[in-house]
Amino acid sequence: MRIALFIACFNDTLFPQTGQAVVSVLERLGHVVDFPMAQTCCGQMHNNSGYADAATGLMRRFADVFEGAEVIVCPASSCVVTVRTAYPRLAAATGEMDLVRRIDALAARTYEFSEFLVKRLGVEDVGAYYPHRVTYHSTCNSLRGLGLGDAAWRLLGRVRGIDLVELPRADECCGFGGTFAVKNAETSIAMLTDKLAAIRGTNAEVCTAVDNSCLMHIAGGLSRERSGRRTLHLAEILASTEGCVAA
Repeated sequence: MRIALFIACFNDTLFPQTGQAVVSVLERLGHVVDFPMAQTCCGQMHNNSGYADAATGLMRRFADVFEGAEVIVCPASSCVVTVRTAYPRLAAATGEMDLVRRIDALAARTYEFSEFLVKRLGVEDVGAYYPHRVTYHSTCNSLRGLGLGDAAWRLLGRVRGIDLVELPRADECCGFGGTFAVKNAETSIAMLTDKLAAIRGTNAEVCTAVDNSCLMHIAGGLSRERSGRRTLHLAEILASTEGCVAA
């Protein structure tokens, strides 16, 4: 299968290694990965902040860039939620039926990375090896926005060498929420404090998730605790092998 990687601007700017890991896993499974160079922000932040016109412009760009893609895979569930739920509404608001049809078609073939592996390809064992104690945080957009269920957990469960432990109250928000963490800092910090306590309780070395935005928020808290614990995107764990284990 020929797959177009939608890296998401957050990853492209701050966590490019996540995109490299996605490519590594997909190529290991025998697929060809394209990276459309003209891609940019999906407009999630603009849309969530009430700037519909700006978000609509970015939606049009996304449609132009990924028009010919057989399937689109993204390692950021919040961006996939934008494509699937916000884009159809924004397209409908333009009154352009051709645009509505294009967006509906694109939304139907856009997948979050773990969702694509488990639900589209039917793959759980990707040949990964990661000899560390790991816990998994269910991000809000993956859990409630996309309804991913246990897709990531099933993938982690097939990683050789891993010591996978369940995170208490894993379905609770970490407090990031994009601009929420900026606009409501005190509430965000309180929510993060609860999440950090849950992570400590697992004695895990690594907390993983499908969204680097949430992991960045959690990583900041772990760093301030000087606990030695760290975060790592799911794709980077799945890309690890006995010859090359992600740090």
